[in-house]
Amino acid sequence: MRLTRRILPLAAVLLLIACSDEPTDPRPAEGPLPEEPLPEESSPEELLPEFYGTLEPFASEAVYFLLTDRFVDGDASNNHVDQGGAERGTFDRPIQLEGREPANIGYLGGDFKGILDNAGYIADMGFTAIWITPIVDNPDEAFMGGIPPGEEGGADHGKTGYHGYWGVNFFEVDEHLESADLSFVDLTRRLEDEHGLGLVLDVVCNHGSPAYTMPEDQPKFGELYDAAGRLVADHMNLHPSELDQNNPLHAMYRREPDLAELSDLDYDNPAVLDYCVEAHSKWLAQGASAMRIDTIKHMPIDFWRDFAEHIRGRFPGLFMFAEAFSYDAEFIGRYTFPENGGISVLDFPGREAMNAVFADGAPYSTLETYLHLDSGVYGNPYDLMTFYDNHDVPRMAADDKGFIDAHNWLFTSRGIPVVYYGSESTFRAGTDQHGGNRDYFGQVNIELAKSDEVREALSRIAKLRKRSVALQRGLQVNLELAEDTAVFYRVYQRDGVSETALVLLNKGDEAVTLTVTEWIGDELWKDAITAETVQRTVENPNVNVTIGAHDVRVLISKAPRRSL
Repeated sequence: MRLTRRILPLAAVLLLIACSDEPTDPRPAEGPLPEEPLPEESSPEELLPEFYGTLEPFASEAVYFLLTDRFVDGDASNNHVDQGGAERGTFDRPIQLEGREPANIGYLGGDFKGILDNAGYIADMGFTAIWITPIVDNPDEAFMGGIPPGEEGGADHGKTGYHGYWGVNFFEVDEHLESADLSFVDLTRRLEDEHGLGLVLDVVCNHGSPAYTMPEDQPKFGELYDAAGRLVADHMNLHPSELDQNNPLHAMYRREPDLAELSDLDYDNPAVLDYCVEAHSKWLAQGASAMRIDTIKHMPIDFWRDFAEHIRGRFPGLFMFAEAFSYDAEFIGRYTFPENGGISVLDFPGREAMNAVFADGAPYSTLETYLHLDSGVYGNPYDLMTFYDNHDVPRMAADDKGFIDAHNWLFTSRGIPVVYYGSESTFRAGTDQHGGNRDYFGQVNIELAKSDEVREALSRIAKLRKRSVALQRGLQVNLELAEDTAVFYRVYQRDGVSETALVLLNKGDEAVTLTVTEWIGDELWKDAITAETVQRTVENPNVNVTIGAHDVRVLISKAPRRSL
């Protein structure tokens, strides 16, 4: 195969340069890249052009996402196995839906200690941040309203707040998470100090807990408490249309139903904005380094613009990303522009394309549909959070090779990679929420995963990205995305730092040799993993590069670029 370079004109490339804060240095590498020859010297007067995709500091991160309760039970003393009584107990509530694997809708014991005990396991894969589910207090019983799981979407009957998204006091940590010697602030500090891991705070402003359809009103459900523990809102088991506008305890809730039977907060009430800003600021002040926002599309952009302005007024430059659950790039892209809050989003169109390619066998060319490198759909496509599955969608239904291929793409292409817990060992691949998607992982599976081939391949490419500014922030310039192969450049040049990565991917079952006919520069390139050298010269302009089956090659050059 002969690859012809398809490079954007320089003027178009420069339009992609982001206007954002100065970048911080990438986190310390696991080890240096192979030694490079001295870069070509430029004269002191020469001003080299700048090439980059983003200057966002958070772009250097790679995120491991876990449901805290489903990760590891590190402290059995906070399990509260008797909470809720016999009928409404919150601990260990198994379900079995027809045609699906067994699942569980109760708490299963995962906690902060389980995370900290295995932080080394996460960091050793090359991740630099952990996104955990909301930490705030949730109800102490199983919800007895609604419809049973499996009947239709939003079926919450019998479920508990194990996931954390049913907050009743946003100023208080849920009792299942902390230990006597490990508070939230202890967790954030020790993750950073001992393992170099940041923590992403998951927040909800759209809703609290389930609030109506209960046979009888249950404690905490549909209630909201402030920092002093005072009741400030109560749905009183009433349908939203029955709430009394003259009752101060109803003032923070909307009067139209939206998601399931949740207590939807009234975004037009300034008290709601104040409550969310104060509550989430408390946890940011305790060491969280970024914020993920739940259900952003259920509240108007004006609310999020004001929210982001208030939060960043207290925490300048804070990186925020959100779940706008839609596969429409133009729809989710609205949130990413500065005038709308400048909030990045999870790249759902990318999730759809990656599942088609790595689970269903579609060609690499399918991936071009979601990149939007120069379409203007996103404020900056390089700042998007890229992923192939999470807790709200079925896990990717791929085999081991499919996961390896997905990780090789995820950690070399544009965007900030997010990997869902267990995917490093294809845990419960293909399952949905009530069939295994949110199953308990546990220490046994962690020990087994340490020797899993998927985790080994993931660690290799994640650590490579961790030490490459080009893979973190560089422009992506596609040469060719074909059937089973993909070839593209990532180019970063700014403030005296020049790094270009040539990425070659093969998801086929046989090794392939690609003839690269168009190169950026004639210098010596080195394989970032094997240290093998590749030299292009005037006499030898077309260079053959071999990529193994289900493998990746990343060739690195540090030579300065005068043009693309």
